[in-house]
Amino acid sequence: MRRIGLFGGTFDPVHYGHLRSALELREALDLHEVRFIPCHHPPHRDTPAASANQRLDMLKLALSDAEFCVIDERELASERPSYTVETLIALRQEFPQVPFYWFMGMDAFSGFNTWHRWTEILELTHLVVTPRPGGGQILPSELEALIKDRQASIGQATEKVISQAGSIFIQAVTQLDISATHIRGLVASNRSLRYLLPEPVRQYIEEENLYL
Repeated sequence: MRRIGLFGGTFDPVHYGHLRSALELREALDLHEVRFIPCHHPPHRDTPAASANQRLDMLKLALSDAEFCVIDERELASERPSYTVETLIALRQEFPQVPFYWFMGMDAFSGFNTWHRWTEILELTHLVVTPRPGGGQILPSELEALIKDRQASIGQATEKVISQAGSIFIQAVTQLDISATHIRGLVASNRSLRYLLPEPVRQYIEEENLYL
């Protein structure tokens, strides 16, 4: 059965933390593809520093040789805030029978109960939550209860009988303590970005004078 991983974010800029996580989750869940979904107007954070087109360009550079990755531009085409539930509804219309696995860090999951129409999201996708380096994330009691009720093992994710949505998988990945915030700060401080992101992305940032 085809299985699709979904990786939403600003990707401002995309870096090796994103890419390594996508690869490891694809392998752990035996996914057929991972869709990177860059958002245009994130409702839960500041406006991205790079434009939508620039962030899309960087994703294309980073994923040029990643055959299992697809860039899904649907949120960039909208001037409205990018709400995960609406994106999932649109994807479900295209792929009515396919299990979805929405990737998110534990820090993002800690605020999951504040997301727009959040109770509907698990009707549309599974969640794959990755602990952040250092761990120790304290969750609201509502989300602790949700994990207790919905958590499944990674082994169950690859069974042919798995449903299209509804479960939460907690899966550790290689802990690359890299953040887009830190990368932007390095640029502003005139420090090197080498080995934090793909070289074509680093060159693009330099050529476009991003994050100065």
